[in-house]
Amino acid sequence: MKSREEGRVGTLGIGALAARFGLAPHVLRHWEAMGLLHPGRDAGGRRRYGPDDLTRVATILILKEAGLGLSTIRSLSAAVDRTARHEILRPAAEELRARIAAAQASLELIEGGLGCEYEDVTRCPNYRRLIAEAVAPIS
Repeated sequence: MKSREEGRVGTLGIGALAARFGLAPHVLRHWEAMGLLHPGRDAGGRRRYGPDDLTRVATILILKEAGLGLSTIRSLSAAVDRTARHEILRPAAEELRARIAAAQASLELIEGGLGCEYEDVTRCPNYRRLIAEAVAPIS
């Protein structure tokens, strides 16, 4: 009797591919349903993943780590030219820049608290400056 992981030479079953990347098999099924993966099938109808599929899974994971959502990744994979790619990536870059600025401001506040010599942090010049900026009248 053949194992579920056996099949075409050089391919992996869904369980083996999922394990290789530390994913649950249902994640790969979801990505397939979204059109991100297109695995071949063996004679029994089971998914078989080849080298191109491994590259695709790695690409999806890297793009997700960069902050892109699955629908953006799908659009990016369908983009056929540089202009289309730029139209997809430009908003993602702007969003990431905004998140970086917010994280930088948070770090500044925390480092100000760490560097404050006062017992009462509300007396620290950095804290007072940030509060003054936050409550400044809108001009």
